[in-house]
Amino acid sequence: MLETKPVSPVLPLKLTTETRMRFSLLKLLKQSFRTNRLLTLFGLMMIISLGASITGLLIDHRTLLGVPIWDKPIKFSISLALYGFSLIWILSYLKGHPRIIAVVSTITSVAFLAEMVIIIIQVIRGVSSHFNVATSFDGAMFGMMGMFIMVFWFANFVAAIYLLFQPFDDPAFAWSLRLALILTLAGAALGFLMTTQHTPEQQLALDLHQKLTSNGGHSIGVNDGGPGLPFLGWSTVGGDLRIPHFIGLHALQIIPLLGWFILRYTRTGFSKAHRVALVWLAGLGYGGLIALFTWQALRGQSIIAPDALTLGSFAALVGGVSLIGGGIILHARRQERRN
Repeated sequence: MLETKPVSPVLPLKLTTETRMRFSLLKLLKQSFRTNRLLTLFGLMMIISLGASITGLLIDHRTLLGVPIWDKPIKFSISLALYGFSLIWILSYLKGHPRIIAVVSTITSVAFLAEMVIIIIQVIRGVSSHFNVATSFDGAMFGMMGMFIMVFWFANFVAAIYLLFQPFDDPAFAWSLRLALILTLAGAALGFLMTTQHTPEQQLALDLHQKLTSNGGHSIGVNDGGPGLPFLGWSTVGGDLRIPHFIGLHALQIIPLLGWFILRYTRTGFSKAHRVALVWLAGLGYGGLIALFTWQALRGQSIIAPDALTLGSFAALVGGVSLIGGGIILHARRQERRN
């Protein structure tokens, strides 16, 4: 008789786990295609763009303004993919308006895809994409980016209005989606603020009546580039409007997550009004954070060197949100004991 060895249970278990993960991802992808094919295709294109940009980073060692030239397409690919897939989920709750969903999806996909293409074209050319007006071609590329983003902003603004009047079974969850899109639009609007700012170098050129090679910037009090945080690049020596811009754009993921947490972990005795109040508090607190970092940046202050006024304002914001949140929770528990 042949001797057989027992099969280790570890390998089949590992394969089963991997297979389940693969099937789960495929299931989510198929569901995403059924919900919104256009935005799903856009999200997949951004994932492909991310892979191509990482490859570019590995084989192309050029730098621009002191950072690897492929950093920007990597960051934009990640951010735009997250936005696209998050928007699919939010628009899926907009019932009875297929034409509005189609228009918003089309405009968002085309606008973001155009921006990504322009960024990569300029990277290949070895020049900046944003604020670059050095040549007529560069100025046209920057102008096209601004036009596409403006159209995207208004399309998503229309979606936010429709979402305000969309009926939901749970008002707290509804407000987490509405506030997420509203705060995201506020964060996106900060991009327009960057075009109104002039760096010290640009201001000197204007004073001397010289032609600008760049118009606008994200840095306040210093020129774009220079010392910054790893990968993110946020200035460590001056103000940087990219910080509130980043925080605002990702409200689309964070606020619904906070809303889910409130719905999932509040006690059964909490009424709908208590949950709505907590969601609103989270949204207002997040909006306060965007405003605080915008104010700090406009004062030319680095995120790693806040002064006493900034720290005091941050403490007041956190303290106020905590105090009000505690009051809402305490009131809910008192009502629960009475009932």
